[in-house]
Amino acid sequence: MKHWTEGFEDDDADEPLVRPYTITGGRTAPERDDLTLITLVTTMPAVSPGSGRGLKRMQPEHRAILTLCERPLAVAEVAAALNLPVSVTKILIGDLIESGQLLSRPPLAFTQAGGIPEMAILEAVRDGLRRL
Repeated sequence: MKHWTEGFEDDDADEPLVRPYTITGGRTAPERDDLTLITLVTTMPAVSPGSGRGLKRMQPEHRAILTLCERPLAVAEVAAALNLPVSVTKILIGDLIESGQLLSRPPLAFTQAGGIPEMAILEAVRDGLRRL
């Protein structure tokens, strides 16, 4: 019988094999449903990555998110920077929002009534595409 680790190459020794559920403490789905791919997240003023305020056990990924989000980033950008699945990233971002270390908001273009983008933005996109 073949062992499950057979066939793994040691060429990727620089990348540790850590399962996403280990990073999230066993959670498989985000508790927040307001985090989309384009939701912007940013650190709260006066929060440093090492403060750990409100989180019992801060993972290295939590600290990385706080460092990345010193300027507003979309959830998808954070996931890409961390090289993690979006679902795992949403769980970690939710932890930081709950502990008061991150703020989230929809992108400015979608804050109009009903979530409809402003006409000026749509026209700018149209004009930009025409110039291509």
